[in-house]
Amino acid sequence: MYLPLFQRMGEVTCRMTIVQQNVMPHAALAPMAGVADTAFRTLCCEMGAVMCTSEMISAKGLCYNSKGSAELCRITEAERPMGLQLFGNEPDFIAKAVTMLQEYAPDWIDLNMGCPVPKVVNTGAGSALLKTPELAAECVRAAVRASSVPVTVKMRIGWGNGENCAVSFAQAMEDAGAAAVTVHGRTKSQLYAGHADWDAIRQVREAVQIPVIGNGDVQNADDCEHMYRETGAALVMVGRAAYGNPWIFREIACLREGVSYSPPTAEERMEMMLRHIRMIVDNSAKPPALAIREARKHASWYMAGCRYAASFRNRCFQLTSYEEAQRLAEDYLVMQSRTET
Repeated sequence: MYLPLFQRMGEVTCRMTIVQQNVMPHAALAPMAGVADTAFRTLCCEMGAVMCTSEMISAKGLCYNSKGSAELCRITEAERPMGLQLFGNEPDFIAKAVTMLQEYAPDWIDLNMGCPVPKVVNTGAGSALLKTPELAAECVRAAVRASSVPVTVKMRIGWGNGENCAVSFAQAMEDAGAAAVTVHGRTKSQLYAGHADWDAIRQVREAVQIPVIGNGDVQNADDCEHMYRETGAALVMVGRAAYGNPWIFREIACLREGVSYSPPTAEERMEMMLRHIRMIVDNSAKPPALAIREARKHASWYMAGCRYAASFRNRCFQLTSYEEAQRLAEDYLVMQSRTET
């Protein structure tokens, strides 16, 4: 089966319209707070991401009826199969939040035990749970009891530099009822620096019976292929490499299926950028002027690697309207055509 990781994940399998026979697994989109919103997830799915997960949702915020938390729970059919990711460290709140998430009909629920940012870690959630595996396991058990869909865990390999508790922690999550684990091959202390330890992902894969998803340092299709070979992961997850480049999922699919891949042209990049901005504005509950601010970083990523990128990216961070984005795209294409002649 395509995506064999879900063979032990119950109801989610029958919801996956992408499940096919004799097709190699490609790649999933990582949950990324402040980046992987509805617009971004939709574009990545269109380009071939086989599954995606929401931005982090505060379990306690959801329980206290936070409007911001509730807005993160929305799922569109274009994004499926899709999971909703919770963070928190109190089993009672986790259970209540999981119950509340059922109305959004997620295909699975993911518990974040890997986020390294201080505002999450300082509450005892995210990667802080790596230091309290018993509490982490109780959170999983609470979620499993409350959920009608599979519960998964996203984790890092340890807390401090050089530390590796990945195997024992993943085994504890499996024993608690997790249906799969995603392993980011960095410690909390590394944040996003240094190199991901793919060998640690392989060690987890060899130590547990549930599917393991590999994450960290997949920058292109070749990296994805190497991760599959070196870790034996059931699926590879792509994060920052998709910034301004949803085509990475098409690139990966082409390599895995033995089909030639053509990178997007400058015109296609600008067309996608403008569509992305429109989707952000259309999906946002905020006024267009505020939504455009959220779109600025995405616009800048579409400019990465181009000639005169610095000047164009500076303009991205000054956008105040969609019309300005259109003019920016036009100027970019003019400049690219001049450099080609």
